Amino acid sequence: MSSSTLSTIAPAAALDRRHRPVVLAICCISMLVVIMDVSIVNVALPAIRHDLHATTSGLQWTVDAYTLVLAGFLVLGGSTADRVGRRRVFQIGLAFFGLGSLLCGLAPSIGWLVAARALQAVGGTMLNPVAMAIVATAFPDPVERARAIGVFGSVSGLALALGPILGGALVDGFGWHSIFWVNVPIVVAAIGFTAVFVPESRAPRARRFDPVGQTLVILLLGSVVYAIIESRQFGWTSPVILGLLAVATLSVAGILAYEPRRADPLLELRLFRSVSFGGAIMTALLALCAFGAFLFVTPQYLQDVRAMSPLSAGLSMLPVGVLVAALSPAVGRIVGTRGPRLPLLVAGSALALGGCVSLLLGSSTPLPGVLASFLLFGVFLACVNPPITNTAVAGMPRAMTGVAASVVSTGRQVGVTLGVAISGTVVGSAVGQGGPAFVRTAHGVWFLVLGLGVGIVALGLLSTGRWASRTAARAAESFENVNQRGLRTH
Repeated sequence: MSSSTLSTIAPAAALDRRHRPVVLAICCISMLVVIMDVSIVNVALPAIRHDLHATTSGLQWTVDAYTLVLAGFLVLGGSTADRVGRRRVFQIGLAFFGLGSLLCGLAPSIGWLVAARALQAVGGTMLNPVAMAIVATAFPDPVERARAIGVFGSVSGLALALGPILGGALVDGFGWHSIFWVNVPIVVAAIGFTAVFVPESRAPRARRFDPVGQTLVILLLGSVVYAIIESRQFGWTSPVILGLLAVATLSVAGILAYEPRRADPLLELRLFRSVSFGGAIMTALLALCAFGAFLFVTPQYLQDVRAMSPLSAGLSMLPVGVLVAALSPAVGRIVGTRGPRLPLLVAGSALALGGCVSLLLGSSTPLPGVLASFLLFGVFLACVNPPITNTAVAGMPRAMTGVAASVVSTGRQVGVTLGVAISGTVVGSAVGQGGPAFVRTAHGVWFLVLGLGVGIVALGLLSTGRWASRTAARAAESFENVNQRGLRTH
């Protein structure tokens, strides 16, 4: 999303008030399929492994090819839409996403599936940030806009939670291919409704393309994820893995040296002068890393260890989705009236407790005990999503809220990517074996989840105090004239 996303409202003036809920529904449905495809595939992994004879790393790439591309190109997708037209880019993104979904369902091998997932994600990068911009411009009244963005934001957490449930039903009834094919008619309908109801809009000042920054970000994310996933095959001390880590280190150095020199950097590093913002990004990364690990390990535990069908496995994760749907509105109100600290502390505590309880799960643990652990993850997800964006943009001038929100979205996708990469590496060869071997190796994942929960509690305390508020105010001061300067130079 560009820096002007939340402040550009002029094109919405001509939009009929009756059509605004339709625009919101189109954007929410599009976001639903994009975010749901992060989690819906997890419950299908055992079936994909069996059908395509996939290795553990192949399963990891099936998930991470999608989230990695999303993380790497989200900001580019938003800024491109600001320049050439949001409705146009949104429709192109829908077309790419639909084509990728169709090819995923036709994939004859794991390599083709991974490539099609990447194509899906290319479309997703044009939908995730652009949909938010369309919603913001469709509702010019600040109160209505805040309510619409709240509805839109809640779809993200709900989609992650409901993905395994819908995926389980589809895999059980129609095979793993159906989890991708179901997107196609939705996308076709969305393209048509977008053409009829969504007005075209552009930013008054779009951020310029940053090819060097974009390349450095892709090198950083790609090398880190590839090193983690393939470390089991090559070993951490192999020249390949060491070379990838060297590339990642050099990419970080390049970002720190190059990005501050650009007028419109891909990564606005000055945002990190705000402790609130930096804490929100780290919280997003830790939280979604934990949830990504949970989503990768749990469906395989339910199907390979407990011999559940995909549908039963998906329904067993229903408590997560129910709690997200039930608690998210209340959490949003708490964030608005009392601030983000309490929800963050509850989220981190629930996650840490969920990791502890999961350490006790075995192949014969009574199902009520398993579902009780899932309730903790549901509380965690419901409480962590609303305060993340709020903490990141709190006190920021409107000219920078879009950039801040985009970086938060990127942090979420990076978190999911790392969670899948790390958890898949930890369980390793035990994937597909089931029984005590899988349960034993999964302990490493649950210890990781426990540590991430403790980290979120610490960040919640650090990023919401008075000192953090003062740093956010100072960061906002450094940006307050950025949009005016940009307009004078364009």
